[in-house]
Amino acid sequence: MLTAKETRESFKTFFESKGHKIVPSAPMVIKDDPTLMFTNAGMNQFKDIILGNQPAKYTRVADSQKCLRVSGKHNDLEEVGHDTYHHTMFEMLGNWSFGDYFKEEAIAWAWEYLVDVLKLNPERLYATVFEGSTNEGLERDNEAADIWARFLPKDRIINGNRKDNFWEMGDTGPCGPCSEIHIDLRSDNERSMTDGLTLVNQNHPQVIEIWNLVFMQYNRKANGSLEGLPARVIDTGMGFERLCMALQGKTSNYDTDVFQPIIKEIGRLSGFTYGEDTQRDVAMRVIADHIRTIAFSITDGQLPGNAKAGYVIRRILRRAVRYGYTFLNCKQAFMFRLLPVLIESMGDAYPELITQQILIEKVIKEEEETFLHTLETGMRLLDKAIEEAQARGERAIHGKEAFTLYDTFGFPLDLTELILREHEMTVDTAEFDAEMQKQKERARNAATVETGDWTMSHEGTTRFVGYDFTNYEVRILRYRQVKQKNKTYYQIVLDATPFYAESGGQVGDTGTLVNEEEILEVLDTKKENNLIVHLTSKPPRRADLSYQAQVNLEKRKTSAANHTATHLLDEALREVLGTHVEQKGSLVSPDGLRFDFSHFQKMTDEEIQQVEKIVNRRIRENIEQTEYRCLPIEEAKKLGALALFGEKYGEEVRVVQFGDSIEFCGGIHATTTGNIGIFKIVSESSIAAGVRRIEAITGEKVEEYIYHTQETLNELRVLFNNASDVCAAVHRSMDENAELKKQVEGFLKEKQAIVKNGILHGIYTIGEIKVARYVGALLHECIKNIAFALRGEITENLFFVAGTTDNDKPLLTVTLSENLIAKGLNAGQLVRDAAKLIQGGGGGQPHFATAGGKNPDGLNAAVDKVLEILK
Repeated sequence: MLTAKETRESFKTFFESKGHKIVPSAPMVIKDDPTLMFTNAGMNQFKDIILGNQPAKYTRVADSQKCLRVSGKHNDLEEVGHDTYHHTMFEMLGNWSFGDYFKEEAIAWAWEYLVDVLKLNPERLYATVFEGSTNEGLERDNEAADIWARFLPKDRIINGNRKDNFWEMGDTGPCGPCSEIHIDLRSDNERSMTDGLTLVNQNHPQVIEIWNLVFMQYNRKANGSLEGLPARVIDTGMGFERLCMALQGKTSNYDTDVFQPIIKEIGRLSGFTYGEDTQRDVAMRVIADHIRTIAFSITDGQLPGNAKAGYVIRRILRRAVRYGYTFLNCKQAFMFRLLPVLIESMGDAYPELITQQILIEKVIKEEEETFLHTLETGMRLLDKAIEEAQARGERAIHGKEAFTLYDTFGFPLDLTELILREHEMTVDTAEFDAEMQKQKERARNAATVETGDWTMSHEGTTRFVGYDFTNYEVRILRYRQVKQKNKTYYQIVLDATPFYAESGGQVGDTGTLVNEEEILEVLDTKKENNLIVHLTSKPPRRADLSYQAQVNLEKRKTSAANHTATHLLDEALREVLGTHVEQKGSLVSPDGLRFDFSHFQKMTDEEIQQVEKIVNRRIRENIEQTEYRCLPIEEAKKLGALALFGEKYGEEVRVVQFGDSIEFCGGIHATTTGNIGIFKIVSESSIAAGVRRIEAITGEKVEEYIYHTQETLNELRVLFNNASDVCAAVHRSMDENAELKKQVEGFLKEKQAIVKNGILHGIYTIGEIKVARYVGALLHECIKNIAFALRGEITENLFFVAGTTDNDKPLLTVTLSENLIAKGLNAGQLVRDAAKLIQGGGGGQPHFATAGGKNPDGLNAAVDKVLEILK
């Protein structure tokens, strides 16, 4: 029986023998494609080749690609862990042909690998082919069916519909029929009772697709029509985890050696055994799946965060923590402890896990601890919602409240429902679903991009000439209209361009395209599927003419200076803090620079100053740039060039050197360090566990910073009567203020005691109830202290109500003793009912509640309203 490691290597070895170049996996996190946050299929790294934006260096390629899917067909995050074969992160084994072989070889080699090499039982295999579409004038894929007929009986070659057997990259672009290979893993007894033919593509957990062979032969235009693709493409993808399940004789991916070592470690840490309880089994599967996703995302440079890809990773991590918290009784951070087992399993194939282990552990541990605290906060909010519903006499909480818990605190609906059941309560699921739908609609509308067909002007591909030129004569190859968020703009592709496209943290160039007919303002320059596109607000009038492409020189120079300063900063940080420092992200713009790096504690003021001095010394040395273009990657490594984790490099790279600073880099730089002028760090902060962020400025921005600082200092000096030593004057003022504050606190305590004694003397009884009433001006903090003091002194039958103003802001306060609560009184309900009289609202606990408002004149009436219940 092949292990997972052996299976992965056997695939690569087989396709290498068929003339394929074995390439490394691309990062799972995508940085330069606006249409995707994560690699969700093996073909993503080849999109630019498939779209014709870049020539293929190798016509035959194979790899094992790490992928992430959290939405789409069969990939709802909330379902992962509940079945046996769907995951968030998974490996995709794939082979590609770019204008080389097509269906004949793709099908024959797939069969050879599965049956002859891996020895899978051919009696258990099925193939699907595209049945055709009369609406689009497409016939059945008889070519693929005829090839399959050499290996399979015709009754195991199944027609598939457009949804399952016609693959499309998107609304437009390359597409074509596909052929899926399914395997029946049921027992012989089950197979004899039910024909596997009836279970293909029917979501049966043991009759599953393992390999999809895509035959790209069409191009989908914006109007929906199809045209033939000049260079046909083979794109195949086989689920690695599913293949291991089939080879190892299992009926669940989670029972293979891909997941079992992790699941056993989860069991050891939690004290539970996998296979003994359904809910605990789901929790273990969720955690085993999610730890892989989180670890690989961090190694690729994506930290958990509050937006876009970072939010997705944080949501996945919190889902795993929540399952451990709820079903495995894991009340302390535990997931970071799973990393050694994951590395043992996958570190050989993906060595970045080993090199980044310390960072991954620290990030996960801090995120876990933060969320466990958030869970406790969410629990308190849910308890409050339960109390308020019970006070209203209802047995269900509002769906909006449940959605807030889900959206803000990571509480899935099932956790809320579980806790509510313990209180014999429910949730308005219809309202929850409505809120969820609203959120999805908002996200969908924000993300919707409408692209028109390309208008072709000239044939050719784009050359980037921006390292050498900022002004260049160009021709427009093609352009199209794009609509997003009710805005319309145009993408223009040139045959050559001096405009740098946003990538590697450096913003894109702006400028103009000029000829005798018009001036087109280039608002931004971006990369889309490795294609450099220039964004304009209007289309070209005469795309047949040549244009002069002119980069905005001022912005280019300041961006270049800031980029070079970033390299010098990186080197200085490694000198001062240590060689453990690694870049984790950056932003370079004309206004300044931002640099994220791995370091496990706050930098001291002395360290920041030391880094600044090193950078500024190298600026004054006026070091010239040394550039290596198209350098073989092994030679670049011999130079000692720094590479970034999470970046995929080709066989040839560009290296930029300024003295001892040597880095892989495709960005624009200053010709000498002296062009930077001066460098100043303006902030240093933490953005995640083990990751710090420096923000800095250079050149004229530093001058402005110095002037502003000097002006502030001058203003302070004036405020302190032109004191020669401003710091000493500030300290004296702070000391005087502290002394005055103590005196004020003393006065307040005296006032508080006087008011409290007055309230005690004014207490009257209604039956057994001791009624304390107060209306007057008093700080909100004081009336709260008085309320709790009264409750401490009068432990039974206390009914205290106060109406106070603080800076003309009214506050209604109610405090009750425990025995009155036991009799059915509720302070929260009392203030809610009376708060309308001060044009406000509020609430709280049964024993203490407050309500603010806008109308202080209504306080007496509000207090009387509260007291009405005693009548």
